[in-house]
Amino acid sequence: MLILPDTPGALVLRTDFSDDAAWDEVCTACAAPSVEGFGADLSFVSDPAFAGLTAGQAAELPRRTYQSFLFLVDTVTITDSSRPLVVVDLLGQPGRWFRVIPAQMWSIENNLSIANMDFVEFADAAGPDGVFRGFPAPS
Repeated sequence: MLILPDTPGALVLRTDFSDDAAWDEVCTACAAPSVEGFGADLSFVSDPAFAGLTAGQAAELPRRTYQSFLFLVDTVTITDSSRPLVVVDLLGQPGRWFRVIPAQMWSIENNLSIANMDFVEFADAAGPDGVFRGFPAPS
């Protein structure tokens, strides 16, 4: 039986194992601090037992510790040049998801980890293509 791993940082779970170099690139991009110096507290897990796992399936897996969200590195993440990861809600609407570019992961991780914002605020701010690229600048 699969169980979501207990990790010190927000879980970034690899589900596509077709390209190790792309996985390394995703990890590096996600760990890079923002231009303002903000960073995400992330834990990268590459375990073939999770190959092909979908957002809905991830939301149904048991967890050893409290997690309100996680990130998935799927086929789209590996093949799309902007490397958009899947962000999965595990709390409010389990299984709801959207994508985020690595440069904006810090915002999601920082705010969801301390319950400063809700998953829905980020999900609703995703673009028409379902990818969160940051909040619009105030006018």
